Amino acid sequence: MVQKTLARRDCKIFTAEDAEKGLEIARTEKPDLIMMDVMMPGALDGLEATRVLKNDPMTSNCVVIMLTARGQSLDIQKGLEAGADEYLVKPFSPLELLRKVEKILDD
Repeated sequence: MVQKTLARRDCKIFTAEDAEKGLEIARTEKPDLIMMDVMMPGALDGLEATRVLKNDPMTSNCVVIMLTARGQSLDIQKGLEAGADEYLVKPFSPLELLRKVEKILDD
């Protein structure tokens, strides 16, 4: 659903099966926007991956949107403290996703 929704903006989309691969892609491709789940396979979760991104000079300017089913205020606080720029709680609508992305990319 995320890829289909972002295709409306004619975005170039990269996908990664885990945080480590996502970090590698972020360093080589330098995307304008990174969307990741809090819960991810591998050694790093989305919170730690966001911390790594935001503390790396090569990727610190990347905008990060956390996508997660964890919608409690403490979970949102943890995501924002890790460096996420936005936080979307699943399930979300394609329109909600598109509006968040457009707001971020158009600023």
